[in-house]
Amino acid sequence: MNATAPRSTFTVWDLPLRLFHWLLVASIAVAFLSSEEDSALAGWHIASGWVAAVLIVFRLVWGIMGGEHARFVNFIRPSRAFAHLKDLACGKAERTVGHNPAGGLAVLLLLGCIAAVLATGWIALQGGEEDLHEAIAWALLGLIGVHVAAVITTSILSRENLVRAMVTGRKKAADHPEVRRVRTASPAAFIVAIAVSAAAVAGIRSIDPQAFSLQQREGVEREGGEREGGEASEKSGTAEHEGKPDRD
Repeated sequence: MNATAPRSTFTVWDLPLRLFHWLLVASIAVAFLSSEEDSALAGWHIASGWVAAVLIVFRLVWGIMGGEHARFVNFIRPSRAFAHLKDLACGKAERTVGHNPAGGLAVLLLLGCIAAVLATGWIALQGGEEDLHEAIAWALLGLIGVHVAAVITTSILSRENLVRAMVTGRKKAADHPEVRRVRTASPAAFIVAIAVSAAAVAGIRSIDPQAFSLQQREGVEREGGEREGGEASEKSGTAEHEGKPDRD
């Protein structure tokens, strides 16, 4: 083989980023499918949420230390997002190597919305309001729908299969002749990302020992409510005792 032969494709999305993306898709899908208590997957609901939490922690680290097109600084351009959406509405889509401006903004919105779903879900398990958790979850589902529609539309208009690129990690060199080299993540980035993710798992297990096991939400919610009720009763009893004179 000729060592100087031109390459036909090049890597845009590294393996860790692609694994994160599709594992997050899977965890969110399981979370929605298991959201009803009578669902056959109901026992997976809490575990899928915690998996998503660890994945978000990993993505935050990878957004700082990962490969060139995984880093937030290289694709977060809010000032250009409106122009991109306007072009999309006019039937035009410019090819970009990594995330386009609107796609970069979507990444932030999706991560933020998922984090809000997870936070309100934990609050609900502790006996808090569940309506807010459900409302944000439905907002997330709508945001995902918009994201998927935008990806399909951009793929059609730009004639570049963005879904396939996120599966293989590669794009055609002929579509991006200006690209000479894509910077990859350093070995230190892998070590830090794994260490922080492991710390996240340990932290989650410290507050919920059964976090990554099958568990019924009803039991967890009852336990949280009983714990809060017990604390309230203890405080009430203490106050009542302090209010009575000592007969001895």
